[in-house]
Amino acid sequence: MINRIYLKDCLSFKEVDAEFSHGLNVFTGPSGAGKSILMQAILSLFSLGDVKQNLGEVLLSDTKIENDVFAIDKDDDIIIKTIKKEKVRFFLNNQTISRKNLNEFSNNLIKHLNLKDTSDFNSSKLILFLDKLTLLKKKEFKDIKQKFNTSYLELSNITKQLKKISDDESKLEELKEFAKFEIEKIENINPSVDEYEELNFLKRKLAKKDKIEDAIKKSTGILEFNQSVSTVLELLELDSNFFDETMNELTSIFENFNDSLYELEDIDIENVLDRIEKLSALQKRFGSIKEALEYKEQKKIELDSYENISFEKSILEKKYKTLSEEINILAKELTLYRQESSSILEKKINEYLKSLYLSNAKININTKNLDATGVDEIVFELNGVDLSTISSGEYNRLRLALLTSMSEFDIVDNGVLFLDEIDANLSGKESDAIANVLFKLSKSYQIFAISHQPQLTSTAHQHFLVDKKNGISTVSLLDKKQTINEIARMISGEKITNEALEFAKNIINKEE
Repeated sequence: MINRIYLKDCLSFKEVDAEFSHGLNVFTGPSGAGKSILMQAILSLFSLGDVKQNLGEVLLSDTKIENDVFAIDKDDDIIIKTIKKEKVRFFLNNQTISRKNLNEFSNNLIKHLNLKDTSDFNSSKLILFLDKLTLLKKKEFKDIKQKFNTSYLELSNITKQLKKISDDESKLEELKEFAKFEIEKIENINPSVDEYEELNFLKRKLAKKDKIEDAIKKSTGILEFNQSVSTVLELLELDSNFFDETMNELTSIFENFNDSLYELEDIDIENVLDRIEKLSALQKRFGSIKEALEYKEQKKIELDSYENISFEKSILEKKYKTLSEEINILAKELTLYRQESSSILEKKINEYLKSLYLSNAKININTKNLDATGVDEIVFELNGVDLSTISSGEYNRLRLALLTSMSEFDIVDNGVLFLDEIDANLSGKESDAIANVLFKLSKSYQIFAISHQPQLTSTAHQHFLVDKKNGISTVSLLDKKQTINEIARMISGEKITNEALEFAKNIINKEE
């Protein structure tokens, strides 16, 4: 529920700081005082409208919302803030949140009833309600629904696989040729993992061959003085081992290089460079020789699967046929349960409609193509006509009857309900009926409503007056005496009569 709202610099409102209780919260006041502006400002805190205030904050409690991203537990209080400067920024528990994500978050809690919103009569949503009601009445329904969901998911996967096979079949020869081409291209090069590095080493060795030979020829002269140096060291009575070992090692290095020259003489440098170029192209395309070889093996597997595609398709088609038959049986079972639950819901809705001076709501279950909800399409009628043809007053009352019925069955996730002038242009008895239904609904929802009628105002758990003086709008919580005066004003206008005051007292005392 919403505990507190704070707004600063919101059009005609300089500052709003209001606390709310659970139940029915009603806003009244003269025309043009700013009631609709206030309602829209509160909704904008949840990203459900354009932000007009420079600063806004709402404190929520008992939401039963869990959100790992924002570290929200079921019993945590939640604070949402909006700051408007060059642009609007939203914060959820002091963490920034995008408008889109806040909107999605708010939809789990806030319900705004307006004539543009027809989602309550959406077929898939009504099916969800009927299934929840069925689960309350028929425990075995859970297994049937779960089996249907599992089977439908499997059928969807098979459908996707068959579509892929069908797409592949249309270009099967092309796919086969491409796979063969890719395999042959790598196999013709026939690379090994470390070959590229080895050939580059050989390339560098060949490039330095002539330079090394010239350098060795120039340095071999030192070997001619080997014996002379040894003799000098002996005459000096010095140990010549260190010199002999060095000269022996040098001789060995020169000899080893000369031996390797014989191996290099048989190597075709053009072939080496050509091989390096081909390996380099593979590395450039795949990242490494290892990845090129892995790609080749993958293409071989794909080629095998293309060869076996007809066999695989045959198996999937048999599975699809068997599973379709099973699902159609399960879908028909779901329909039977839903028909029974729709009768219960329809009866309850008509009970509320009777008190709202309407009747003859009908829930029709038509057949549609199979989808994730089954083969049922739920269509509402009122007095035998489609809902698109009924008046806005009738539509609002029917929706209230639906919401209250579902709330009574405890098959909705209750939260906060905002109503746009739900009792406007209604007669006294119709307004009285709306007030009674909303009062009952307020046991499940925290309701925010603008009212122009005394009936709804008199049932409010909290009554707020929105007024405007010298261009400045204000919001104030009224006590009983103030509520009586406001109801009297609603009846008789700015000049309150004794009769209006007496009526207001009577209607307040009646509600108590």
